[in-house]
Amino acid sequence: MANGSFGFPVATDRSLALGEVHARPYPLITSPRVILQLAFMTDGGSTVDNAVLAQLSRARGVAAPQADARYYTMPWGKGSLRWERHTEFSTYFYEGPVPRRFGGEIGDHPFGDGFSPPGNLIAGVRLEVRKWTEAAERAAQSFDAASLCFSEVENGMAAAVTDFRQDKDGLTRILLLDKGLAPARVGALAQRLIEIETYRTLAMLALPLAQSLSPQTRRIEDGLAVITQRMQQDVKTGSDELLGEITSLAAELEAEAAASLYRFGASRAYDGIVQERIATLQEVAVAGYETWGAFLQRRLAPAMRTCRSIEERQANLSRKLARTTALLRSWVDLQLQRQNSELLSSMNARARLQLRLQQTVEGLSVAAVSYYVVGLLGFVFKAIQDAGIPVSATAMKGISVPFVILAIWLVVRRIRHSHADSAKPTG
Repeated sequence: MANGSFGFPVATDRSLALGEVHARPYPLITSPRVILQLAFMTDGGSTVDNAVLAQLSRARGVAAPQADARYYTMPWGKGSLRWERHTEFSTYFYEGPVPRRFGGEIGDHPFGDGFSPPGNLIAGVRLEVRKWTEAAERAAQSFDAASLCFSEVENGMAAAVTDFRQDKDGLTRILLLDKGLAPARVGALAQRLIEIETYRTLAMLALPLAQSLSPQTRRIEDGLAVITQRMQQDVKTGSDELLGEITSLAAELEAEAAASLYRFGASRAYDGIVQERIATLQEVAVAGYETWGAFLQRRLAPAMRTCRSIEERQANLSRKLARTTALLRSWVDLQLQRQNSELLSSMNARARLQLRLQQTVEGLSVAAVSYYVVGLLGFVFKAIQDAGIPVSATAMKGISVPFVILAIWLVVRRIRHSHADSAKPTG
């Protein structure tokens, strides 16, 4: 846009936002073809995938993808290999010539001995697109009748067949019967069917985690019940111990919830994608067979409800632990306030005692200082009398006693007031 008619500055990542719509186009597939897609969990990100793709591209004499690429396609014999990077997994999608019979050996594919997997395999699909003929329809008999799903899609122009079981290579077999769809529609339909199998497998990853968390959550629930009963019976003597126990339970629960947060969230997202893909198929049931949506609803929905149940139990238990902790802390705070009140009362009593003692000491100190001052004045009066001045030293000494006591008391009182003023807070 900067070089066109509108030379405006372009927002950051605008090209990425616009390009994401076209980042993963549906492949164009003409019947008959076979598709192999493998999905690998790749904890190392794109680094491992880049190494694998670099090795494959060198073997085929083509350029390797860029380091930041999330989508790449290369020719592979009479077919092609497409790689896509997703959030926590990557997919390798090969489409090539179909074998002569359904389920037969595929001559040339990239997943042979020279292929180094980028991670652990999480989902694998083998999908064969064949013209809808009586011979091709008879291939459905090779599936397991107990879990066979056979649905018409695309307004009767195609049919999707699978039993969701794995073959000897560990791949889920899918048969797509085509009555004359355009290559773009065949590619879109094949991609949806593969995504249903891939994402339903990823969604089910949360089920073993939920099953392992269930007894631990139950144990924490039982521990909370025991603590609340002990609180009801005697909270005064064991409040500190109860607070420590409930804090330990809360920490354990939060650790489990944090560890399962991503997997449960991803499971919900994957399940949502599966439901969206099933809805877009617009299946029409074939007499005597089960549809994909009905089959997965009976098997996937209970697993997702189990995961949601564990999430809800963790959330409710966390709230209960928080309320119990707050209640126990309120009791502890009340006890502390009572102790502080008793401590302040004791401090006030000691302060009053100290004040009385101080007043007593001050009275004694006034008497003692006055005694010494009167004694000194007696020497002065005696010296005046000896000098010939007609005064009685004893009388003068007696007359000075009340005046000396009053003066000493005023001085002590002034000193006490000055100390009290300096002890008051300022500002």
